[in-house]
Amino acid sequence: MRKVYKTLTQDQKARGVVFSSQLRPGTTIHEVKYNDRDRDTVIDRLLDDKFFNNSPYTRNEIRR
Repeated sequence: MRKVYKTLTQDQKARGVVFSSQLRPGTTIHEVKYNDRDRDTVIDRLLDDKFFNNSPYTRNEIRR
């Protein structure tokens, strides 16, 4: 699996999102907001995508 880093969208910034992750091809976006309680732990878990190495997902789109 390949990680692709992008910037946050204007909409995400306006809503207070500091991090998002989306496995591609797929439609589910996991977002972490600045006021989330365990935000550092959640970000670390979303960055660890080795579980999906042998899956139909080819890349992890990460926005910061």
